[in-house]
Parts: sequence; structure tokens; C-alpha cells
Amino acid sequence: MAADLSQIVKAYDVRGVVPDQWDERTAELFGAAFVRVTDAGAVVVGHDMRPSSPGLAAAFARGAAALGADVTMIGLCSTDQLYFASGRFGLPGAMFTASHNPAQYNGIKMCRAGAAPVGQDSGLADIRALVEEWTGGGAPAPAATPGTVTERETLDDYAAHLLSLVDLSAMRPLKVVVDAGNGMGGHTVPTVLRSLPVTLVPMYFELDGTFPNHEANPLDPANLVDLQARVREEGADLGLAFDGDADRCFVVDENGAGVSPSAITALVARRELARHPGGTVIHNLITSWSVPEVVREHGGNPVRTRVGHSFIKEEMARTGAVFGGEHSAHYYFRDFWNADTGMLAALHVLAALGSQPEPLSALVAEYDRYAASGEINSEVADQAARSAAVREAYAGRDGVTTDDLDGLTVTTADWWFNLRASNTEPLLRLNVEARDEPTMARIRDEVLALVRGA
Repeated sequence: MAADLSQIVKAYDVRGVVPDQWDERTAELFGAAFVRVTDAGAVVVGHDMRPSSPGLAAAFARGAAALGADVTMIGLCSTDQLYFASGRFGLPGAMFTASHNPAQYNGIKMCRAGAAPVGQDSGLADIRALVEEWTGGGAPAPAATPGTVTERETLDDYAAHLLSLVDLSAMRPLKVVVDAGNGMGGHTVPTVLRSLPVTLVPMYFELDGTFPNHEANPLDPANLVDLQARVREEGADLGLAFDGDADRCFVVDENGAGVSPSAITALVARRELARHPGGTVIHNLITSWSVPEVVREHGGNPVRTRVGHSFIKEEMARTGAVFGGEHSAHYYFRDFWNADTGMLAALHVLAALGSQPEPLSALVAEYDRYAASGEINSEVADQAARSAAVREAYAGRDGVTTDDLDGLTVTTADWWFNLRASNTEPLLRLNVEARDEPTMARIRDEVLALVRGA
């Protein structure tokens, strides 16, 4: 293996093709480096259902144990189940998953004790440097006393913890279709929902890291088509779709229409503020205007941040926020160690729907106040030049304000848009929202013409 890991060590995790870009030997070195950088005496390790995941997780455990750390292997789990174990046991953790990426990929999501994130600025760069050094120059010296490797089951405790955080006592019977996409939702959902008055209609619950039915990426509308059709066929109350490692959850209403993650963020924020009056709620800058509006209406303090889980988690910790949401359907809870868990957000949706008689479409209408474009990607040769052209076109217009918190955000009384450069691809990502559909479409088309040089 090459000693340059720049292609697989990303901003927040490790991710690449197995075995072309990394293999079990590399995973073993990551285990050793993780222990060295975190100075951990013990770690917890879990993995998803990809064919390469058990071997990579075992190799990581060998590397960690060789440097003296005791390793608790929790086996098959969702990413938020690994975060639960890290929080409950007070241990640094490593989750082997490539989330929604295709089958040939795998990766590692790492955290410190209490599910605190490990990113480029919080240890990942140091871990990468050690692995590169050892790949090129030999393995680290083992500890005088190696650590132990033991197995532990956590699924029941994980489910019990989630259920303790939501009042489901008044919930009426619901029919729920769940598309697990052959990912880890097929492992966690039956246990979490088994005690609830839910008729569960499972789709693609077989754990299969080759993803034979569709990609486990509900952010792509094409991957929701099967769920939407099944909800309508079954006359179900709602549908839930999880990504490959089941840390994100997307919601479909009784008509098969997708519910905006911004609307889910607003709904959950309202419920968390009822539990924690006056609390702070974090939202990233491409969530709907409705999110800070709902937070203020219910006595909370909205805080706007950059896109990305490390920024959300940093702000959660800094402000003591009770909840955070992103338009990518990542939902973060103070009562879950500030970590993201799609399953807990899903339980809030079930509780909100089940405690009143209206259908989901009516329930979320209150939170779906504006017309949105969704994220539109454009491939460009020069991201900076295209962004500058857009800035020049709008800056200085009457009633226009701009900010650079994350890319370029342009705001007026009637609409806003954000244009951000991808960190890994030659793309510009556009999100537009307006008070009505014609205005949104006009601004969207104006900006895209500037971006694409039309």
C-alpha cells in the first residue's frame, strides 16, 4: 500500500475502495494510531453489513490491542448504535462503514469518549500521519502488555435508551413502511419498534452490503420511489427510509410525498423545546427559514452554522444546544451525547403523529412554509470564478445582504440562496428558497445561468 493516504482520509472520516485503496493491514495500523492519538486504555468497535467490514473491524481491534488497549467488539450495528456504546461506556469508538457509498467502498468513523467527533482538526490528521509513517517504515512497537478483545451485545440497551427519550405512551396504532435499503436499519428497526403499537411493513431488511435493490442513499429521490409506492399500496400512515449505516432517516407521508428534512427539523425542535424550555437549537445555513421561525415561536434560541456534522457538534457543545438538524437528514440530540441519530428523530415523528388524529401531511404542513429548490449540483471548471460572478451579480442590489459563513449566501426579504463549493469534487451546490414557487424558480434559474455560463 502507498504511504500517501490523502485519497482516503477525508475531513471527518476514512473512506475508500477495498482493497485497492486500503486493506486489513491498513486498518490494523489505524487501530494502533487511534490508540496512540487518543491515549485510550480501552475502545469500542462496531461495523456494518458490507462484506469487508468484519475483517477490517477485526484488524483494527488487533492494532488497538497491540498497543495495549482493551477492545470491546459490538459487532453488527448502526453508526448511532456505535455512538450509543461510546457514550454509555465512556470509550473512544470506531465504526466501520461507508454509509451510502457503493459496495466496493468501506470506511471508519471515529469518535472520542462520549461520541465526541474525530475530524481533521481533532485528531484525524495526526492519525493519518502515523499510519503513513508506519506504512512506509514498519509497524509501531507493541505494548509490554497487549490489550484484550471481548464481545458485547448493545442492541437492546440502545433501543431502550432511545425509547426512554420520547413519550410514546399516547400513541395510536400506526402502519409504518420502512425501507432499510439492505442496510443497518434492517438490524435496528425491528428491535426499536417491537414494543410500539406499530404494524411494520419491512422493505429490504436483509443485510446485504452489495445493495441489490437500490443504493442506500435516500437523499437521491430515485431511491425513495419503491418506498413511496409501497406506502400508497399499503394505505400506510407514513414511510421511513434509512441510509446504509442507518444514522440518517427520511420521511414519506401517507400520500407517498417526501417530507422535507427541514420540516422534520422544525417538528422535532418544537418537541425538544417542550422538554427543555428556552433551549438552543442548531440549524445549518441551508435549512428552511421555517426552522428558526418555529424555534423562536416556541421560546427557543436558533443558532445558524455551517454545513457538516463537525460544525454542528462543535456548536452543540459550545452552546449546550438541546437539538440540531441539517437538511441532509442528520439530527443531533443533547440527550444522545450531541451525536446524530435518525432513529430518535423517527421516534419523535411517530410520537407526534400518533398522539393526534390528523394525517402526517396535515401535521407537517405547519412547518413547510416556503418553496425550495433542493440542492442542485453544477460541474464547473473554476469554482472560485463562478462564485465570484454570482457575487458580483447580486452584491449591491437594493435590499440584498450577503455573508460568507459557508460559501456565498445571498438574502432578501422574499428569497435567499446559498452557493457552496464541494470540497472533493469540481461542483458548486446551489440551494434556493423563496416565499412562493415562481420567485424560487426565477432566482434558481438566474443563479444557474451565472454558474453554468449560460
